[in-house]
Amino acid sequence: MLRIFHEVSQACSKVTTERYSTSFSSAIRLLNAEIQTPIYNIYGFVRFADEIVDTFHDHDKDSLLAQFKKETYDSIERGISLNPILNSFQLTVNQYNIDHELIEAFFRSMEFDLDKTSYDRVGYEEYIYGSAEVVGLMCLYVFCEGDSEEYEKLKPYARSLGAAFQKVNFLRDVKADFQDLKRVYFPGVDFGHFTPHMKQQIEEDITKDFKHAYLGIIKLPLKARFGVYLAYKYYLSLFSKIKNVQPQRILEERIRIPNYAKVWVATKAVIRTQLNML
Repeated sequence: MLRIFHEVSQACSKVTTERYSTSFSSAIRLLNAEIQTPIYNIYGFVRFADEIVDTFHDHDKDSLLAQFKKETYDSIERGISLNPILNSFQLTVNQYNIDHELIEAFFRSMEFDLDKTSYDRVGYEEYIYGSAEVVGLMCLYVFCEGDSEEYEKLKPYARSLGAAFQKVNFLRDVKADFQDLKRVYFPGVDFGHFTPHMKQQIEEDITKDFKHAYLGIIKLPLKARFGVYLAYKYYLSLFSKIKNVQPQRILEERIRIPNYAKVWVATKAVIRTQLNML
């Protein structure tokens, strides 16, 4: 039965999310049950594309990404794919009428990662938009469930949250990006001479994104609010830890939040929600 095929496909996206990100998986499980699966579907798609450009170094990444892109659009047009990740993604795109321009912007950023190693301010903003902000906007389509007026109202906040997450990722992953992949995303930053002032400037920009994003989180539909708030708190705790370390340390190790700390973050988020303190 076709229903079973779709269920198996979506289970693959869920497993992908759980294996790659315990934090996002925990946050998704706190969304209303009706919208969990579509968010898993989006994450699985994004994760596979990211894997192509970041880890498939012994393969022809250009060809693989081009093929993945073509198969993505083919699956959306046909309404089915034998690739379970793409099949689950097309189900969500078609169900929620997600704007294809968001998908195109995402692929542009992934294509940048194939050979682009540094960015000016314009390129940086374009990359952030395509690699992260559009993912937040895809999820917002799901959260708003066809309410275009609510989507437009919440759109700027979703972009800020996606930007904040991505910029924190950049700081967390400096060692791998700079030393292994030879990438520098932040414009005008020399990680060979990374100073406290440079780090502070980046952190001030991220702080603005987080503050703006929070204003939108508290306006989200109830079905989505708590799960998104938890993801926000996870990243905010990681960001706080990064702010408290010296520049040299993030060049030497990947800063992490241990599992016990994530549990504490989640517990406090539950308490704040129950007390209506968001």
